[in-house]
Amino acid sequence: MSEQEARIALIAQQTEPRVGRYASGISDLYGKMFANPAYRWLLLLAGLPVNLIAFGVYLHRRSSSGYKKTAEEIRASLLNAGVKDELLAEAGDQLRRKYRFFGQSADERRMAREAERIAARKFEARVKEELERKLAFSGAAAVTYVGTFRSLVDSPVFLAISVLLALPMYLLMWIYAHPYMKYTAERIAAALLVILGVAFIVFTILYLSPMSPAANILGQTATREQIEAFNRIYGLDQPYLVQLWHAIKGVLTFDLGNSFAGNEDVIASIMNKFPVTLKLTVISTVVSVLIAVPIGIMSATRPNSFFDYTFMFLALLGLSIPNFWLGLIFILNFSINHSWLPATYNPNNWLSAIMPIAVLGTSMMAVMARMTRSSTLEIIHEGYIATARSKGLSRRQVIWRHALGNALIPIITVIGLQFGGMLGGAAVTEKVFNISGIGSYIVDKQYIPDIPAIMGGVVYTAITISIVNLAVDLLYAFIDPRVRTRMKHY
Repeated sequence: MSEQEARIALIAQQTEPRVGRYASGISDLYGKMFANPAYRWLLLLAGLPVNLIAFGVYLHRRSSSGYKKTAEEIRASLLNAGVKDELLAEAGDQLRRKYRFFGQSADERRMAREAERIAARKFEARVKEELERKLAFSGAAAVTYVGTFRSLVDSPVFLAISVLLALPMYLLMWIYAHPYMKYTAERIAAALLVILGVAFIVFTILYLSPMSPAANILGQTATREQIEAFNRIYGLDQPYLVQLWHAIKGVLTFDLGNSFAGNEDVIASIMNKFPVTLKLTVISTVVSVLIAVPIGIMSATRPNSFFDYTFMFLALLGLSIPNFWLGLIFILNFSINHSWLPATYNPNNWLSAIMPIAVLGTSMMAVMARMTRSSTLEIIHEGYIATARSKGLSRRQVIWRHALGNALIPIITVIGLQFGGMLGGAAVTEKVFNISGIGSYIVDKQYIPDIPAIMGGVVYTAITISIVNLAVDLLYAFIDPRVRTRMKHY
């Protein structure tokens, strides 16, 4: 053997175990994902070419190994023994007793169909059980699809071809193998489903609305021909599914066309108005967190004190005051009576943002202060807090280093929920202070109803809220080590 041939043989010997380990890991991961119903279909679709090849090999092995013939023999044997009739009679008797117990009248034909379905399911499970027992007794391994895929992946040639043909499937498997990536991907997928659900519900409600956009815009004197022309221009004469598809496609591609009223570009209008609402909401959230969290912690560390009673009473008061009434009181006192602050919002004057921020943040501040107090109060009575105190740590170290970190999970949850509530419910505050934001934009458009404008405003608000909730879910893993531990075994 030449020196070059010896070197190639050595490289092959070193590479073969590594490839074998990769193939074994891929096989185990594939089997684990295939056992999960949700990931099974994603796996099959992402690697459709490779899965079709594996399925063809699986069918061939089943037919050549006599698997199907053995299963048919067992099925015929059980049928001749009257097993299916027994299961059918047992299912029918159980259904009769069930209807009798709940005092319901039984429809014989419906009950017979249900009993047939239950008996068929149990019969097939019995066939499978007998088949596995017979194969185990004869020393033969059952031919399964996952087992077939495992054996094919063990071949380096098939593994290389499968990577080329089904790269999305291996990307999905890589994400599944990493807990943090899997956790994030599942949260993103859930957010996408929520956004699509919001788009579907909003469009369906607008579609079923008895109000006619053409009649509201053109006026009561509009002729039938004018209304039909309006509907034809904006696609309102098309079937429901066609309109729904165009609406969802417009949301996803950021192309919602022009609004019914004013013929303005919907996306451009939303991009001008949405940042105003978002900025006020973010500032209100930050201010609320900076004020409410320390107050909640101090109330928890001084329970039943004058300080605790005072601030919890103020928090309860803040929860009880409606936003519109509080905004009007602020305008009456600080703008009309004393002329300290502008009554209407002006983006170029930061003083005009003080009252809207205070109104938006009042209820959030109250909720967060009460949640911080209750969460911290629960934590400081845990055993490990007493242990930290017994080690000689100061009160401040115990609170900020040990108690607050464990109390943050419910606090962060409330922040995410309240942020979504403020962003979605800012319309009232915007109307009071004459703010040209996304909330007042949606309210103005709903009386037409201007479907593209409302769809864009609501769905993009839902997207922002979904992103914030996704960030909150990811923060759990960074703050609480218990969440990280669960993710590694999840």
